[in-house]
Amino acid sequence: MASSTRDQNRAPLHEMLIHHRKSRIVPFDVPGHKQGRGNPALRAFLGDACLSVDVNSSKPLDNLAHPTGVIKEAEELAAEAFGADYAYFMVNGTTSAVQAMIMNTIREGDTLILPRNVHKSSLNSLVLTGGIPEYVNPGIHPDLGIPLGMALDDVVRAMDEHPEAKAVLVNNPTYYGVCPALQEIIRIAHERGMMVLADEAHGTHLYFGSELPPAAMRCGADLSAVSVHKTGGSLTQSSILLANKPSVNPDRLRTTINLIQTTSASYLLMSSLDLARRTLALEGKEIFAGVLDLARYARDEINAIGGYHAFARDIVNGNGCYAFDETKLSIHTLDIGLAGIEVSDLLREEYGIQIEFGDLGNILAILSMGDTAYAIERLASSLAEIRRRFAKDKAGMLTTEYIAPDVAATPKEAYYAPSLAVDIHQSPGHISSEFVMCYPPGIPIIAPGERITRELVDHVLYSKEKGCLVTGAEDLTLGTIRVMA
Repeated sequence: MASSTRDQNRAPLHEMLIHHRKSRIVPFDVPGHKQGRGNPALRAFLGDACLSVDVNSSKPLDNLAHPTGVIKEAEELAAEAFGADYAYFMVNGTTSAVQAMIMNTIREGDTLILPRNVHKSSLNSLVLTGGIPEYVNPGIHPDLGIPLGMALDDVVRAMDEHPEAKAVLVNNPTYYGVCPALQEIIRIAHERGMMVLADEAHGTHLYFGSELPPAAMRCGADLSAVSVHKTGGSLTQSSILLANKPSVNPDRLRTTINLIQTTSASYLLMSSLDLARRTLALEGKEIFAGVLDLARYARDEINAIGGYHAFARDIVNGNGCYAFDETKLSIHTLDIGLAGIEVSDLLREEYGIQIEFGDLGNILAILSMGDTAYAIERLASSLAEIRRRFAKDKAGMLTTEYIAPDVAATPKEAYYAPSLAVDIHQSPGHISSEFVMCYPPGIPIIAPGERITRELVDHVLYSKEKGCLVTGAEDLTLGTIRVMA
């Protein structure tokens, strides 16, 4: 990490909230629970300490929409800690950070080069902006069936074919831990006058650990959306949007954020970002060295069971998988005859273990600062039991997690066009006007503007049959899907 010019021991927003609590201010503002006195059940559940700082904006506490005091200072400390020029606290989740990032860069008719295996927030942003997606299809791992990252040659080809593109968006890393050739993509894009936007929802730790893939802003990316709550220790829904000059106007970006972010920012979420940043800046290197040791231990234990493949750097190929984030404990399950979602459900229902997600062929366990060797041993022993009790022949199981789209209209055009509901079995050939995805991970199987095929329908129905939570469509039963009329 670069040498610090600010005191990273400080947590200015947290410190001001402690001062506010001790001041015993009499509240005649919102929130209406009045430090918990008005809602005894909530007070009993969350406690006085929490509710005493669930407060509204005021002069001493600053205002997230227009920070000039302690929030501004906390954001400046975060920018330095992450190696960026600017940082913005986000309390509407990383979805809003991704939306602000894209809305600040892409306007109606602008082209955005991006991988198709992106979180729905990126495609939602194209619905909002009217941007034109130019998808780079990720490679598919031949044994695991998972989508990889964008191969550098494919990204360069997309730039050659679309020199008008305003930006390139990258996943760093993907849900599975796959990272692209980030440094080269940024260099080539900047040579062509294109910005680089990074979805680093699962990459907070890349900024602070060693022996991990590089982080986007430290490689010169222009904007990055970072879910600090996922691997950095802040509260759920709290994130940071990072920006680098000179390509980003910081004041314009703030106004873009204010289009989509709440005017009633939670001080619980913001103070958790302040405290998480302090911990990461001061102790991050040691913390994530320990996490990496745990991840390697976990892979050794799980691969020794037999039937599972806890993959990592063994899938790095210098192209679609340029680097791998080993803290993502991704485990292939099909060789024991069970879909990932089936293993995930068994872990929760039979063994009391909640993992991040299971899909058609894999499960993902997120490892971070709160994990222990005991927890790893419990996971490994439970997986061994599942193999012994539930393994079966894998014949007939679906193996591919990604199907290349046939784009027939822009996401905005398809979403707002007149539409009608058709039986999902009769939908092949039509153009979808809505999203269909498994959540998690929230990567659309079908997106607005894409032509529906029999393969896509089979994939969706198979996912539902196996127990995946299939969301996005108006019809919650998924008997019908809305298509362009």
